[in-house]
Amino acid sequence: MTSRTRTADGRAGETPEERTAKGRAAREKAPRSAHGEFAPAPARPSPLETLGAQDETRVPELVPVRYGRMLASPFAFYRGGAAVMAADLAQQRRTGLDVQLCGDAHLSNFGVFRAPDRRLVFDVNDFDETHPGPFEWDLKRLVASFEIAGRELGLTRKQRGAAIRSAVDQYREAMTGFAGMRDLDVWYSRVHVEELLEPLRATVTPARRKAFDKNLRKAKNKDSLRALDRLTVSRNGDVRIASRPPLLVPLNELVGDAEDATSIVADVMTRYRKSLEPATRHLISGYEYVDAAHKVVGVGSVGNRAWICLLRGRDAKDPLFLQLKEAGPSVLEPFTSRSRYSQHGRRVVEGQRLTQAASDQLLGWLSGPGVDGVKRDFYVRQLWDGKGSAEVEMMGPRELKIYGRLCGWTLARAHARTGDRIAIASYLGRGRTFGRAMTDFAESYADQNQSDYDEVRSAADAGRLEVKAGL
Repeated sequence: MTSRTRTADGRAGETPEERTAKGRAAREKAPRSAHGEFAPAPARPSPLETLGAQDETRVPELVPVRYGRMLASPFAFYRGGAAVMAADLAQQRRTGLDVQLCGDAHLSNFGVFRAPDRRLVFDVNDFDETHPGPFEWDLKRLVASFEIAGRELGLTRKQRGAAIRSAVDQYREAMTGFAGMRDLDVWYSRVHVEELLEPLRATVTPARRKAFDKNLRKAKNKDSLRALDRLTVSRNGDVRIASRPPLLVPLNELVGDAEDATSIVADVMTRYRKSLEPATRHLISGYEYVDAAHKVVGVGSVGNRAWICLLRGRDAKDPLFLQLKEAGPSVLEPFTSRSRYSQHGRRVVEGQRLTQAASDQLLGWLSGPGVDGVKRDFYVRQLWDGKGSAEVEMMGPRELKIYGRLCGWTLARAHARTGDRIAIASYLGRGRTFGRAMTDFAESYADQNQSDYDEVRSAADAGRLEVKAGL
């Protein structure tokens, strides 16, 4: 008797044989070679139009900072242009093999952080745009980022292609492996940083090895104690978050009254605690509020409301920094389906929990009025907890190729948890057709990104777009 699977909601599912056939059938809808084709749609909006629509909901004074960060380089522009690419991907053929997408899977949105067992793990680490959609959208976002970053590193076309194929081949091979695994084994798969060290050390020069170890130590030391040292000042014996406008502005400077600030945060913390599991709620109840501030973060996120909150545990040497980040609709939602969550902070948290092997236990969400009285959605996480990202600007062709394999495996694991891994593996097959197509797509889309960057740069140079660089 052939065993049957069950879908997440308990309905009778398909057999592995049926799922394999579904993957092969998807090649009729979207031939693997067709993924290499990219040309902008005839009525494609200007990148200025797409980005400008996002600016309407952002803090007006910070919008020029956003453009200043995006125009630092074509890769920085790409990092901030998830909405532009989402519209482009929507015009391409779709496999119909949906997963929970990261939504912004460029190579700098992978990194290390501490799992709840306090071991450092490597995983996708940004989920502002997470939403269900075709698995290939995340892959296309990833491979284009390798091509764009490789160009900035001065790598040859051959070297860039090798890194891209490394990522795609590893994704394909990993998905084939996950297709043959039990569901629980897939769910518990993860990459511990310690497991990466020896293979990496064996393949890089001593100088690169030293830089890697330094970056790892930096990540290990990046915690709330580090944030306390970097982000606060002492005033009359009391610790307060430093004032460094416009990038870091204490809450009491925005509301003008310390009691009002305390009242706002008390309400926020009450709403946040309701989203937590009882055990975590008990943990967080032991902390008392100290201070809060608005903090500018990221590239594409600049202008969205992002707050940090300093809490104190047993004493002054037991700080906890939480980050409250505004969440709106995913840039993918207009081109896929409506989110099952009306609260977009929860959308981000649930998407992260689905795709990460181990997530921050303090993840939560809340809705409430800001200092301007407008109600918004937020998600909450620890500000720094062993977080570290690859120093892409320091990579050579060998390192970029190794990093590509790591990102490819990690993305496959995330997709295998939430999509039909057997069907996706069947669709990809065992040959290089899909990998060659992804390489072609990456080149074409990097050209489009350069064109978009040049257009926005020209608008800034002509004075039609206000830009604040260097912040």
